[in-house]
Amino acid sequence: MDDLSCKELVELVTEYLEGGLDAIDRARFEAHLTTCPPCRAHLGEMRRTIDVLGHVPEDSLSPEAEQDLLTAFRDWKRG
Repeated sequence: MDDLSCKELVELVTEYLEGGLDAIDRARFEAHLTTCPPCRAHLGEMRRTIDVLGHVPEDSLSPEAEQDLLTAFRDWKRG
């Protein structure tokens, strides 16, 4: 089983929290968490954000805000 990088963990965190990872990826994700305090902190922050915000309806975003978010995530994946 290959080790998961921090970048991969960040990309998979939503799927992990939604129970969408297969058994192998879930095991890789959890193994990484055991050795990486920053990723554990990131997961905790994501859980707290979800707890506070709950679900944000898609139509509550303005078209400009949606485009800004899409651009930010597209640019982040290139880095």
